[in-house]
Amino acid sequence: MERYETILAIESSCDETAAAVIRGGREVLSNVISSQVPIHKIYGGVVPEIASRKHIEAADGVILQALEDAGLTMEEIDAVAVTYGPGLVGALLVGLSEAKGLAYAAHKPLLGVHHLKGHIAANYITNKEWEPPFLCLVVSGGHTHIIMVDDYANYRILGKTRDDAAGEAFDKVARAIGLGYPGGPKIQKAAEQGDSEAIHFPRPCLEEEGYNFSFSGLKSAVLNYLNQQQMMGLPVNQSDVAASFQAAVVEVLTAKVMQAARDYKVKRVAMAGGVSANKALRESLEKACREAGMDFCRPEIILCTDNAAMIGCAAYYEYEKGQSSPLDLNAYPNLTL
Repeated sequence: MERYETILAIESSCDETAAAVIRGGREVLSNVISSQVPIHKIYGGVVPEIASRKHIEAADGVILQALEDAGLTMEEIDAVAVTYGPGLVGALLVGLSEAKGLAYAAHKPLLGVHHLKGHIAANYITNKEWEPPFLCLVVSGGHTHIIMVDDYANYRILGKTRDDAAGEAFDKVARAIGLGYPGGPKIQKAAEQGDSEAIHFPRPCLEEEGYNFSFSGLKSAVLNYLNQQQMMGLPVNQSDVAASFQAAVVEVLTAKVMQAARDYKVKRVAMAGGVSANKALRESLEKACREAGMDFCRPEIILCTDNAAMIGCAAYYEYEKGQSSPLDLNAYPNLTL
């Protein structure tokens, strides 16, 4: 019977403490996530110091649960993978310290994983047949990138945001119209009851050449609209604002991705990251790909937000090539792809 490598993966780049066990790169034996959303919701966003402290409190329990759910011991694990950047430095260091300690004590290789490579790899778990080359939109609270995935080890950034990430804009707009944190799910829910054509917000960079984004101007346009309504004593329809804002973001993201796909003559397009859970964006990009005759892939919802299964999947392809990281590996909050 053929044996496939089994990897224990740890993710702690922001406010989810996660651990998973992955076999053969694409089989999820366990995937445990401890979310801090209820804690940070009070503050309207992630507080780095609190996130780090909560990671320390949750890490051991999450890792033990992942091993128990997989029915394995550390002796049966082939390698330990961990996110080492980008992310919140304090949060990253907690996961990194756990991973290094486990790897050292159990005499297992350590595999440092780039967080964005993890998000992209989530597609391999959802679609077992999916493989490079393909174009991927990575869109989250901290990143908005169009990435060409040439193979499992080579990535090219074709375009990215010049300022706010799309997810960051969702959070700020949600807070401005009184929906609270986290913004993405709340904007989506409110938008379902609203009119996406009620208010025309700008489509930044839509007419520009290239594949870069800018969402700070769109966010400012929403804030200006809210201020104008207040100054004139007019009511604000929360759902209409949410729907109109979401429509602007979705149109820009879809248009830029499809333009890049046409220019680079790709036949397959994927998406990843927290904002890829947005229903309107998933439907828009899938429809555009279908009409263009392109294959489309998106992770299942649980794999869109930060999780360790995607980290284990990305690490598998590093491990296959005999690569590993030194035990003095550091955290890099601004790690580039």
